[in-house]
Amino acid sequence: MAWAGTEGAQEPQWQEQPKEDSKYRIFLDRGQEGVWLDLEEYLPGVLAVEIPAQYEPEALKAQAVIARTYIRKQMKETKEGTLEIQESALDMDYPQLDQLRQKWGTEEFPALYEKLEIAVKDTKGMVMTYEGDYIDPMFCRTSAGMTRRGDENHPYLEPVECPGDPQAPGFTQILAWDAREFAQLVNQIPPGAGEAETAAILPEQIPESIQIVEREEGGYVRQISIGGRLLSGEAVQYGLGLNSCAFELEGQGGGVRARALGSGHGYGLSQTEANRKAKEGWTAEEILKYFYKNIELVAE
Repeated sequence: MAWAGTEGAQEPQWQEQPKEDSKYRIFLDRGQEGVWLDLEEYLPGVLAVEIPAQYEPEALKAQAVIARTYIRKQMKETKEGTLEIQESALDMDYPQLDQLRQKWGTEEFPALYEKLEIAVKDTKGMVMTYEGDYIDPMFCRTSAGMTRRGDENHPYLEPVECPGDPQAPGFTQILAWDAREFAQLVNQIPPGAGEAETAAILPEQIPESIQIVEREEGGYVRQISIGGRLLSGEAVQYGLGLNSCAFELEGQGGGVRARALGSGHGYGLSQTEANRKAKEGWTAEEILKYFYKNIELVAE
């Protein structure tokens, strides 16, 4: 169930009808019927899921602009129009009140939720555009030390350094499998676009048949060959349960040892680096323009 907070982190209140001044609104269709919520009142709950509420205020403000931009982009692309959208169409996680109390603790809940409300209020209506259109505001928890370059549809995503990310807790992930376990996991990866059906990879082919074919800047694996299968780095990341596709695979005792860096896909804003920059005195606008190049911040 979605819920909305009120000024000063008071008890969240449901609204069966949108406020008269609601410009953009969300129709809550997950377990509730006929319940509307103003976009600005919906956003604190989004932030509660997307970013640690303990982060610096300017980092939270940057995330608020990201979340608002994403929702406005989805609104524009729906058939219903550009002013409202069903919550289920957003494909976003949204917390219940009790979940946040359990996550933060009853005593911490009011202050942390108020931080998120302030982040939304201080950026009210602000979105990111590129050449007049909403951007796809991609973000990750922690890069591998550098973010990734976007494709032709994401020209505003250029690699940028994230010097604080390697010091983040859990930056390095180490996993290991024997040859049989590893082959089984890779065989469960669905064929990619254009990939013909191939014979199952055998344990006897591991680890000798593993070869990194192409890496991007920052160490992200673009393509890897395993047992004759050419796979994307992302496919192997998810197939092996790695935190990112900035990984190394090496033989170890007849099996395979994986070392992955960072957390998430590595595109766009790194929340860890954004929080570090906020601690150094960067504003939300400066943070956003560091990670998203040649964008405009527009107040709607």
